[in-house]
Amino acid sequence: MISPTVLTTDRLQLRELTPEIFNQLFVTRTKAQIMDYLGLKSDEEFADMEERYVKGLTTYYTTFKGFHLIDPETQQVIGNCDFHTWVRSHRRAEIGYNLFDDTYKNKGLMKEALARILTFGFEEMELYRVEALIATYNIPSLQLVQHFGFKREGLLRNHYNVKGVLEDSVAFSLLKPEFEDWQAKQPA
Repeated sequence: MISPTVLTTDRLQLRELTPEIFNQLFVTRTKAQIMDYLGLKSDEEFADMEERYVKGLTTYYTTFKGFHLIDPETQQVIGNCDFHTWVRSHRRAEIGYNLFDDTYKNKGLMKEALARILTFGFEEMELYRVEALIATYNIPSLQLVQHFGFKREGLLRNHYNVKGVLEDSVAFSLLKPEFEDWQAKQPA
């Protein structure tokens, strides 16, 4: 198995997931092992992940790099944060994130993870622009990106299909110099 990069924060381990690692999982591991590794809780979640794998996770132009948020005490996957729609030649990617269980929410864990993952993106992946597309009603996510200095660029009307309903997305971006300014203002 390819050894993933593991980043750490004060309270989390952030285990890398790449197309190569994803492929190795589906070629060499059992369904139960895959579900455990990815933190999947149901057959439906597994089926969704398997469909993504079968249909292809990358294209000629785009790829992804993700990270599982792992509780170091239990070694359980509690969430994810990833750069998807990563276009290397344009040095940009969209960021997405999720905590799987409400017991981990409202504790600053995603803020902690995102600070480390954004740093990794700008420094190691050589990103210049990170985009975030957020539902208009997702107040915690809107507040999270604004905390890091993301700038609102506009509204994408009828952008996401959520359970058969087309919903708007607020478009944000963060450029490398803006993130560096944000970092410089953080307490040591």
